[in-house]
Amino acid sequence: DTFRTRLRMFPSLVNCCTIDWFQSWPDDALTIVARRFLDDVELDDKVKEGCVQMCKEFHQTTRKLSAKFRTVLQRHNYVTPTSYLELISTYKTLLAKKRSEVQKLKKRYEVGLEKLKSASDQVAGMQIELEKLQPQLKQSSEQVAEMMVVINKESKDVAEQEKVVKADEAVANQQAMAAKAIKDECDADLAVALPILESALSALNTLTANDITMVKAMKAPPAGVKLVMEAICILKGIKSDRIPDPSGSGKKIEDYWGPSKRMLGDMQFLKSLKEFDKDNIQAAMIAKIRSSYTNNPEFDPVKIRTASTAVEGLCKWVCAIEKYEEVARVVAPKKARLKEAEGELAVAMKSLEIKRASLKEVQDKLAKLQAQFDENNRKKLQLEHDVDLCSKKLSRAEKLIGGLGGEKDRWSKAAAELGLQYNNLTGDVLISAGVVAYLGAFTSAYRQEQTLEWSKLCKTRAIPCSPAFSLNTTLGEPVKVREWNIAGLPTDSFSIENGIVISNARRWPLMIDPQGQANKWVKNMEKAKNLHVIKLTDSDFVRTLENCIQFGTPVLLENIGEELDPILEPLLLKQTFKQGGSICIKLGDSTIEYSKDFRFYMTTKLRNPHYLPETSVKVTLLNFMITTEGLQDQLLGIVVARERPELEEEKNQLILQSSENKRALKEIEDKILEVLSSSEGNILEDETAIEVLSSSKVLSNEITEKQAIAEATEEKIDKARLGYQPIAIHSSVLFFSIADLANIEPMYQYSLSWFVNLFINSIDNSEKSDNLELRLTSLQNHFTYSLYCNVCRSLFEKDKLLFSLLLCINLLKHRKEINEDEWKFLLTGGIGLDNPNPNPASWIPEKSWNELCRLDDLPCFSGVKSKFKRDLVDWKVFYDSTEPHHEKLPPEWEKKLSIFQKMLVLRCLRPDKIVPMIQDFVVAKLGKQFIEPPPFNLAKAFEDSQCCAPLIFVLSPGGDPMAALLKFADDRGFGGAKLSSLSLGQGQGPIAMRMIESGQKEGTWVVLQNCHLAVSWMPTLEKICEELNPDATHPEFRMWLTSYPSPHFPVSVLQNGVKMTNEPPKGLKANIIRSYLGDPISDPEFFGACKKPREWKRLLFSLCFFHAVIQERRKFGPLGWNIPYEYNETDLRISVRQLQMFLDEYEVVPFAALRYLTGQCNYGGRVTDDWDRRALTCILNKFYNPELIEKDQYNYSASGVYICPPDGDYDRYLEYVRSLPINPHPEVFGMHANADITKDQQETNQLFDSILLTQARSSSGTGKSNDEILEEVASDILTRLPSTFDTEFALRKYPTAYNQSMNTVLVQEMVRYNRLIQVVNSSLVSIRKAIKGLVVMSAELEEVSDSILKGKIPAMWKKRSYPSLKPLGSYVNDLLTRLKFLQDWFDRGPPSVYWVSGFFFTQAFLTGAQQNYARKYRIPIDLLGFDFDVLEDKEYRKDPDDGVYIKGLYVDGARWDRKTKLLAESNPKVLTDPMPVIWLKPCKRDDIPNRQTYLAPIYKTSDRRGTLSTTGHSTNFVIGMKIPTDKPEQHWIQEGVALLCQLDD
Repeated sequence: DTFRTRLRMFPSLVNCCTIDWFQSWPDDALTIVARRFLDDVELDDKVKEGCVQMCKEFHQTTRKLSAKFRTVLQRHNYVTPTSYLELISTYKTLLAKKRSEVQKLKKRYEVGLEKLKSASDQVAGMQIELEKLQPQLKQSSEQVAEMMVVINKESKDVAEQEKVVKADEAVANQQAMAAKAIKDECDADLAVALPILESALSALNTLTANDITMVKAMKAPPAGVKLVMEAICILKGIKSDRIPDPSGSGKKIEDYWGPSKRMLGDMQFLKSLKEFDKDNIQAAMIAKIRSSYTNNPEFDPVKIRTASTAVEGLCKWVCAIEKYEEVARVVAPKKARLKEAEGELAVAMKSLEIKRASLKEVQDKLAKLQAQFDENNRKKLQLEHDVDLCSKKLSRAEKLIGGLGGEKDRWSKAAAELGLQYNNLTGDVLISAGVVAYLGAFTSAYRQEQTLEWSKLCKTRAIPCSPAFSLNTTLGEPVKVREWNIAGLPTDSFSIENGIVISNARRWPLMIDPQGQANKWVKNMEKAKNLHVIKLTDSDFVRTLENCIQFGTPVLLENIGEELDPILEPLLLKQTFKQGGSICIKLGDSTIEYSKDFRFYMTTKLRNPHYLPETSVKVTLLNFMITTEGLQDQLLGIVVARERPELEEEKNQLILQSSENKRALKEIEDKILEVLSSSEGNILEDETAIEVLSSSKVLSNEITEKQAIAEATEEKIDKARLGYQPIAIHSSVLFFSIADLANIEPMYQYSLSWFVNLFINSIDNSEKSDNLELRLTSLQNHFTYSLYCNVCRSLFEKDKLLFSLLLCINLLKHRKEINEDEWKFLLTGGIGLDNPNPNPASWIPEKSWNELCRLDDLPCFSGVKSKFKRDLVDWKVFYDSTEPHHEKLPPEWEKKLSIFQKMLVLRCLRPDKIVPMIQDFVVAKLGKQFIEPPPFNLAKAFEDSQCCAPLIFVLSPGGDPMAALLKFADDRGFGGAKLSSLSLGQGQGPIAMRMIESGQKEGTWVVLQNCHLAVSWMPTLEKICEELNPDATHPEFRMWLTSYPSPHFPVSVLQNGVKMTNEPPKGLKANIIRSYLGDPISDPEFFGACKKPREWKRLLFSLCFFHAVIQERRKFGPLGWNIPYEYNETDLRISVRQLQMFLDEYEVVPFAALRYLTGQCNYGGRVTDDWDRRALTCILNKFYNPELIEKDQYNYSASGVYICPPDGDYDRYLEYVRSLPINPHPEVFGMHANADITKDQQETNQLFDSILLTQARSSSGTGKSNDEILEEVASDILTRLPSTFDTEFALRKYPTAYNQSMNTVLVQEMVRYNRLIQVVNSSLVSIRKAIKGLVVMSAELEEVSDSILKGKIPAMWKKRSYPSLKPLGSYVNDLLTRLKFLQDWFDRGPPSVYWVSGFFFTQAFLTGAQQNYARKYRIPIDLLGFDFDVLEDKEYRKDPDDGVYIKGLYVDGARWDRKTKLLAESNPKVLTDPMPVIWLKPCKRDDIPNRQTYLAPIYKTSDRRGTLSTTGHSTNFVIGMKIPTDKPEQHWIQEGVALLCQLDD
């Protein structure tokens, strides 16, 4: 529709574009795609082809199922090529995964069995081996013992020798120690001198031949150089030269420079210094060195360096030699001692070596013996080990066979089953993939139906599959499913399937979750993983989402509508890509890393969301609506937890324990199989494995025993719990009775949590009993009535009986007391086809006879059609009865039929009395209290509220709860500043926010009125209500909301709030009670305050009665009021206060003033129609009447059922009202009994239409398409429709004449009808072209086509048409008759009797008649009126002399008595009566004779109202006609008698 509107707004989209139609994929396309994708799957060719065909079947059958789903439940599901591709890819993925799992598991069982077989096979062989090994072990043991004796003897000799050698070794060691001590002492002394010597030698090493040559070449060497060279010469023993004293003393002196140069000239000079024998220096030499050189201050290497660096090194060497010699002198004696000690040690060691050699020889001999002994011992040990291993293997084999032998059968069976399962996976996984890809959005019944059909198809195509398909068996993991159940997933199979679909689907799940089951489950399941909950209305939801995607945290997006935010698209389509080595996704403008652990869930609270294909292809749509089994289980848990808490606690512990046991057993079995399959080679040689298996098996046995005890206990507990099952079943039936009420009104929404809280309250507050049966009956009755009262509070009056009936029917259906076909017949009257059976009596309407014939098709009513003629008299009595619902049927049917089945008969013959019979039926089955809804009680509703749940007034036209609320607020101390009120609308949102924030903090009341006008602000209101937190909200705070029914009102607010409707109660009795319970009458002070108590109480009762009467008259439609005014409590309140005021202030009751204020001002102020004002005044005169005070018993009705009760207190009046009948007779309203027929008929139709909205629709067979019907109807009307009148020719034939105004009337009527003909003609021609695609189907044309299909008059025609309420077929026939009337007038001249109904503008015809008379007698037309004469029923061929004859009027609400020629009461069940020909005589108003007449208004249609024209009358009104009568005018005014130009059929 949105797209169609867009195309109309922008015509160039069609005009300037090429439209490319994408049809659904044909069969061959589906086949080719499936073949292509399944090509690489490992399957037999025949089976593969079967799978291809099955994929196609899945797609096509789901398309048909979706159409049925749409027709029956009004739920949308789209089957797209994406779903098909999803099916195939899911199948491939799941098949590979399941095959691998099953194969692996089967292999593990097989390996386990193989190991067990291997062990048992080895046992006999091991016993033979053990017998063979025993003698060998004995012989080996003897050999080892003999060798042991020899070795012991040899060992003793060796030990003796070792002793001697050890003693010698000790002596030698002591000597070695002494020598070492001396050596250490020498080394310590030398340690001082050696470094110096080393440093000197290092210095020598730095000298080169060139350095020496330089020194040698010195002609006059410095004194230092000479000094050093002298010291070296002395040390080397080189003698000095004697030379003359250079000072000239004449003596010879010793000179060392010459020898020094010679010495320096020696090539081996440096080498000789390095190899100098420093240990044997003569004492005289060293003494001289010390005395003359080293002690000389000039003999210092540092000083010498100044003279020559080469000589510095030689100087250092001399100093080092001197130092060394000093140490060596001390060390020499010690060295001598060392030498001596070492000599002695060498002698000792030589002797020791000889002894050691001798010892080694003996030891080698012993070692040889030992080696031989060891070898023999090893052989013995090996034999012992072999014997031990063999024994252990036997023992292990016994353990293995004993422990796991019991598993052998189970494993064999499991392996065989897995083999079969592996084979069946082909079909099972195919169906599972179909469920995952296609069936998520369907309800339980549809899903089961489809899987069953698919399973049969698989078998017919010879695809291997399980005999009974189960998604849980194929894809479910018991341990995981148990965990889900503990986390809050309902235990029924449908919910578990949903869980399996979520865990196996490739797309993220979107769960339709009106009761919040999925929400609760996801929150519990993902709690440990730090689940983040977001809403699209959150300001920071994108940031939260980004963080969670990066860190792999799960996210739940709740409360989504029918459209998703476009930013989610990449996430839903999983559009990931690689960037910088990591997987990323683009969300909005941000590119973020995508964690593989991320999980995304979406839930919606909408009951029946319509997700268009572009949304549904991106998600896995799942229907999570609660199922009967799931709810029963929850309610059973709740009732047992309240009634027998110890049982429920034990049950819950057992569930957890059982879950843990099963998980542990599974783990242990996995471990056993893992150990068996991973153990390489012979399992009997793997002691660890055997120990693990043994301990695992022991543990497994323990757990199995525990589990058996737990299961036995659980069985006992379940037996005790099952005692409470009837109340759980009963209550679940009640829940599903209220679940579909939202189809009637969007405001009728109730959450599961609300229902559960109500259930808990009933458990706590209902009568207790030790007798379980009595207790359950008491609880059942209490909860049913409590639910009825709470739901009724939020229902409109029209739906309260409907709700009672639904409760009653659903409970009886559950007990199998009502047949579904009979129930459908009651609602629909069966499917109407041509009835070949002739109607046996003229008094039976054709519609009733047709329904009765269809009733004959029901088994229980077989023969009713054929036997009807026989019992015609009895049936006539039943048909004519004023209370047929209390009348007996013909004897055979009276005995045979139940009260419900009698209702079906009543539906056929007297549908107008269905409502009272439904009341009787509900009373009989549930009790009287279920048809008397509790009166509106604000205090009770307030008690049920709390600071976080808003109170919601669901408004109806004219209902304004503000006065009652303000009064209640005052009574509670919340008046004035403590209550802030705001009417919502544009720009009021922020003000409302501030008011709520302030109220939350300060604990005041906030009233937000007219929420339906602030649609855009509703999401904000929802967010505010969801964020209300008891900890952060003042406990006194209350939020009051008022709204008309609106589909945009937030579901979560509706479900959790306290809803109330505040409209006048249905029924006279309830209305008067409401008035007496309302403000100010209910105030004892006010009630008793009047100075004239008798007059006050009687007039007050009368006023309340009047208030109820004028409201209840509305239900009679136009007979009651032309316009249904919304009189309300305010009108009554002001009238009551005025009444008391006037009675207090006047001595005599001022009836005229009271009537004027009440009738003309308070109530009359609403009245816009003069005829309604006449009726209001007339009715009020009956209630504000002096006789009321004068008479003790004043009757409000002729029968005397309704009277003004005798004087009494407030409670006496209430008591009297409560004793009145529930269904008042029309006489109390001044109406004829027939008035009830139309009203009751409408009520019945409305009731059944509303109930049908809550029922699944039946899908009818395919007939003609809409286009075919339109084409057929359009061509039919066009062929019958005459061409337009030639007005020019008509004007020539009937020119405007002074004495004949009817000529002008004729031409004007033709002009008007021409306009209508043109519109009808052009629209039908255009429709036919639009169907063929030749013109665009505009919005106007679409409205015409919709109206034609619905059989209504199109709005386009109505704009140019005369008023008419007829259905389309009758309207066309009526139009053709009118056109024929004008054509005959044109062809044959003015008729003698005018068909007044045939005029487009009747007033012009009446004016024409008066004009002719005025011109004939020259009287001013404004002085004229009409006198009316009702003539005989006969044909009039001649015009009257003056005035006109008219025909075609009907009297509505009375009849024309042909005998008395007076207005008379209607015949029973005859609602309208055709009037005879009437003579309209124009005459002066003053000349109109004064007779007893009733001034009856004439209307064009039965609707009696229309837009107000400039005359002050409605456009529907024609003229007031005086009709003779013998009854007072008030009688007919109250009956609402009027004349109509046309009927509605």
